[in-house]
Amino acid sequence: MGRFAADVPVRRNRDAAPIHPYCINQPPRSRLMTRRTILHLCDDQTAGGVTRVLEHLTTCPIIAASGDSHITKFISRGTARLGRLKADVIVSHLSVSWRMLPTHITLRATNPTTPLVHVEHSYTQSFLDNNVRHEGRFKTLLRTVYALYDRIIAVSFAQGRWLTDARLVRPRLLDVIQSTTSYKDLRALPARSGPARILALIGRLDRQKGFDTAITAFRQTPNPKLRLRIYGNGPEKNNLTQLALGDARISFEGHHSDPCEIYGSVDAVLMPSRREAFGLVAAEALAARRVVLAHKVDGLADHAECGAIMLASEDPVVWAHAIENLTHTAPKLDASHASATTPEQIFAAAWEHLIDTLCHPSKVPTKHEYNVLAT
Repeated sequence: MGRFAADVPVRRNRDAAPIHPYCINQPPRSRLMTRRTILHLCDDQTAGGVTRVLEHLTTCPIIAASGDSHITKFISRGTARLGRLKADVIVSHLSVSWRMLPTHITLRATNPTTPLVHVEHSYTQSFLDNNVRHEGRFKTLLRTVYALYDRIIAVSFAQGRWLTDARLVRPRLLDVIQSTTSYKDLRALPARSGPARILALIGRLDRQKGFDTAITAFRQTPNPKLRLRIYGNGPEKNNLTQLALGDARISFEGHHSDPCEIYGSVDAVLMPSRREAFGLVAAEALAARRVVLAHKVDGLADHAECGAIMLASEDPVVWAHAIENLTHTAPKLDASHASATTPEQIFAAAWEHLIDTLCHPSKVPTKHEYNVLAT
């Protein structure tokens, strides 16, 4: 049965470390089923969060240990020539639009008995509020596409709540699996100490990311020793460059393929996004024990429980004040946010449980059985 992970009861010792509902001592793999093939379809090869999550799905040793084989297949956007695909489960990471509707319909029609899953990487409450002119038409599109799938995956709890509250997905058909990549090397970085001096904006230079807010705010801070490094490329680069013109403290660093190189050289990460389904950069920064200052919007709100500092405003004056606070104090991540269970383990367990449920629902332990095993 689909569920929000937060709704799954897990019994554990009172003094045990916090544990995610999916990260429980599940039965040995051999008790459930044999090796299965999970085919992931994607129509976007642009370097970004989706492709990085897919890379993690196909290379993560924890997932590989389950015996399942996760394979990624990139297709041309808008194609309706999919044919019957050989897989035990097919997972769509495809975009959702009226243009793509025939692709989703074809996928269902040509694979009528194969369990289909769709991961919603893009749409959120803020996208609806700020980018959609005809709400009814937009929601009709989403409901039509989602109805073709056996399960819908939200990439954050905030997004999942929106999908059900807006009646776009039935709660029993929704699971929440927060996006994850490997944070092992980031966790090994030395922690920063003292007030923040080097701040970073990381990601595609797009209006969605709100980098203009952060640049405007940063320019209001008087400290000459502060630095703002902007990592990434995108269509807004010229506009952002003009906005930063005249402030030598701001530099554009371009694209860097090594996250450790970025996070190892900064003290804090700013995330003023106007919308964000999850916010992989926030998760990476927190794994590296860097301070995260984020707009409390959509999936970014999920990171508050891990220590991110939230701002419920896009006003540059508010952001300037928050940046000043970072430079005068030495904020530290609360030790209570630490857990013996890693996001990679949670991610792997959630996917394994989902595949178990879709392939052999009668063989998946009930909630009660899982609770006993977790005691």
